[in-house]
Amino acid sequence: MALRAAAVTFYGGIAVVPIALLAIWVTGRVAGAARVRRLTGHTLDALPSDIGAPRALAALIEAGLHLTPWLALASLLPATLYGEGLRRAFVSLREPDSPDTAVGWKGRLLWLPALAAAPALLLAMFLALPVTSSYWVRGGWYAVLAVILSFLACWLLLTPVVIWVYRYVAPGRPSWLVTVLIGSFTAANLSGFLHGFVLFCSLPLDLGAPFGGFDQIGGMVAIGLWLYLLHMILLAGYAATWSLSAARPRP
Repeated sequence: MALRAAAVTFYGGIAVVPIALLAIWVTGRVAGAARVRRLTGHTLDALPSDIGAPRALAALIEAGLHLTPWLALASLLPATLYGEGLRRAFVSLREPDSPDTAVGWKGRLLWLPALAAAPALLLAMFLALPVTSSYWVRGGWYAVLAVILSFLACWLLLTPVVIWVYRYVAPGRPSWLVTVLIGSFTAANLSGFLHGFVLFCSLPLDLGAPFGGFDQIGGMVAIGLWLYLLHMILLAGYAATWSLSAARPRP
């Protein structure tokens, strides 16, 4: 499981920025660049700045909003690599000796619907961000309410994506009931770990200390570590989905 999660993290490291750029670009085309900047402005102000998270996120948003159609098309190829990595890991978990030579292309094609839905999910998140951010900056119990609302929003948005990945990107067709239940539970854990990453960003850490003072390298390693933890949760959820679906009697 750990080795497969590391492999998916490699694919995710290649695809995470292109996926984000494409989602922001389409969202900006639909909702307008000015509206995206306005909706994300409060969140950038509320994010912890100890290790430069607001600056990095602001740069990513601006790059996505200024993306050209040709650059968007060029980003599509690395963005679909994530589906290939997921499919390969799922096949390796369930069918280690599978002779399927088109596993990579299947993963890429089956990942496209989730990639197409990313702008709608991102826009929904952008609409919720001003509310949670305004509560967070007020402090006290309002900050607790902000964390709860943010957790619920991430959970609701990630649930259909995880269900699609388990049901269609992965090989076979697990039971709908098992897929929905475990997919929703896995999405809740992913949401919790994403908020854990925000908490990590608030810690006054010198990320470049283990790497001779190169903060950029330390930041990349830290992001890779959190991606690895997220993929461990995702693969564990799929293993549970496959096992329970196989054990559940079919009508």
